[in-house]
Amino acid sequence: MSDAIQPRPFAVPEAALDDLRERLRRTRWPEPEPVRDWSQGVPSRNLRALCDYWRDGYDWRACEARLNALDPSTTRIDGLDIHFLHLRSPEPDATPLVMTHGWPGSVIEFLKVAPRLADPRAHGGVAEDAFHVVLPSMPGFGLSGKPAETGWGPERIARAWVELMRRLGYDRFVAQGGDWGHAVTTALGAIGEPAVRAIHSNMFPTYGDEEATNSQEERALRRQRDFQANESGYQHEQIQSPQTIGYALTDSPVGQAAWIYEKYEQWTDHGGDPEALLSRDEMLDNITLYWLTGTAASSARIYWESFRSYRDPRVEVPVGVSIFPRDIYLASRRWAEAKYPKLVHYNELPRGGHFAAWEQPELLTAEIRRTFRHV
Repeated sequence: MSDAIQPRPFAVPEAALDDLRERLRRTRWPEPEPVRDWSQGVPSRNLRALCDYWRDGYDWRACEARLNALDPSTTRIDGLDIHFLHLRSPEPDATPLVMTHGWPGSVIEFLKVAPRLADPRAHGGVAEDAFHVVLPSMPGFGLSGKPAETGWGPERIARAWVELMRRLGYDRFVAQGGDWGHAVTTALGAIGEPAVRAIHSNMFPTYGDEEATNSQEERALRRQRDFQANESGYQHEQIQSPQTIGYALTDSPVGQAAWIYEKYEQWTDHGGDPEALLSRDEMLDNITLYWLTGTAASSARIYWESFRSYRDPRVEVPVGVSIFPRDIYLASRRWAEAKYPKLVHYNELPRGGHFAAWEQPELLTAEIRRTFRHV
């Protein structure tokens, strides 16, 4: 197996963008919903406005340029092409850091935090807080390969990340993630030393069997019940039939946009309008990446692969946990301490949701710095 790392910039053919615009022009829309809120899903007026802008005003090339500024490369690991961004710090003693996204996210989530982490002196920090930042796309996401076999769950992805970091010259590193990135990062924590020194997560999943001993824990269990009752339909579909939903989303850009846009409304701390928090351009950067790479089915398979069997393993290295108030899970310090014997940092943030790096890059940057100062 070759260890070669090859440049692989984002370079979408113009014909693919023309096809996207033509499909948007030819959309067959359903009738508007008979309610005046989001209770039946994304309101027609919101999605039509977003897709009108996607067709006539959005510029994918601007996003492409930002991604290509971060040394996009690929290397083959365990039979699969792994695509990643790499931002080396100007500080020679920077700590190597791998950050893992989730669904419906991508490396685009980290475009605000990566420069802050890599060059802290340019963003209100000190040289000792510097990181060499590695941002891989999970298998089936972005420009990484789409597995042609089963078995690519969090543990296997974590082993691939260890090899990726080794090839980049980072024999010891720290790791961070949320959503499925939490699962991969926790699997990295279980691998532990000598490769993985410490981990940080901006999500701590609960499973419904926790005991509430105070108002915070009661609120966390209510939030989890609300998620299961009202927001988890996508999850059941992707656990049970990722291929089935993939047909619809791969063929319809409006369908792909709606499938992801709904999560921005449900999981971000936006105060009533998700577009007041994340601009249309930011939302469409991520949605367009899913569309252009045709990864609706391949990205959904992480649910099929993992939900039947995955549980967080025991982690013996230092751990930091940051809880953002509009996330899906709102774990207490007590619950985190019960799972992580070396919990070195726990904090409940005043604002922010599921996409912490995207929504609150300054807050998340500070949390990552505080955690890894312990190592």
